[in-house]
Amino acid sequence: MDVIPAVDLMKGKVVRLMRGDPKLATSYEHLGDPVSVAKKWEKEGASFIHVVDLDASLGIGDNLKVIESIINALKANVQVGGGIRTLNLARKLLGSGASRCILGSIAFSKPSIVKTLLNEYSEKRILVALDNVNGEVLIKGWKASAKITTFDAITEFSKIGVKFFLVTSVVRDGTLSGPDFESLSQLCKKGVNIIAAGGISCLDDLVALKRLGINAVVVGKALYEGKFSLSEALRTARDF
Repeated sequence: MDVIPAVDLMKGKVVRLMRGDPKLATSYEHLGDPVSVAKKWEKEGASFIHVVDLDASLGIGDNLKVIESIINALKANVQVGGGIRTLNLARKLLGSGASRCILGSIAFSKPSIVKTLLNEYSEKRILVALDNVNGEVLIKGWKASAKITTFDAITEFSKIGVKFFLVTSVVRDGTLSGPDFESLSQLCKKGVNIIAAGGISCLDDLVALKRLGINAVVVGKALYEGKFSLSEALRTARDF
């Protein structure tokens, strides 16, 4: 199981939100600019960095230049998400060196675009985001329902070749309250690669997720608040 540090961007700075609410943003500007923060995680052993453009997700701007700077500065893989709502933008990011592109709203409004990207790139480079509350998928910056469950969404997207899903518990995101083990346990039975996010607070959470069969975890606040180090997390994910 891999551990992927999150670098969430708002107005060119690294922040963490609570439950996706921009009014509950915590800035980590004191750790440096986004490139410096990403380099810090790379230096500590990250093979993947999870970069999210919160401004694009919320429809209030974008951080594309910052994202390109991160991609160009790192040897580590970078997976990018947040507000990728056109085929051209997805192509631009993948063409600029992003290792993975995370599709949320557009995957549900235009699933044909997912299929196009799978054909043009590969199944390993396309993630479908299943941001959810109690199993109901949310889109448009977590403001609207996609009117489908995570379980059914995996079934439908698997039919067109999607193999990787980013499953985020919205109510747990940024809360350090623990992952949604029950839901994740059910989704792991679907035979796809699940990347889990939301609520991870301690090393024991990582052990439990690995035992469920989770492919990778995205960790944000726990790292930024010093609940554990990235090296500790990577060692735990590897050895337990």
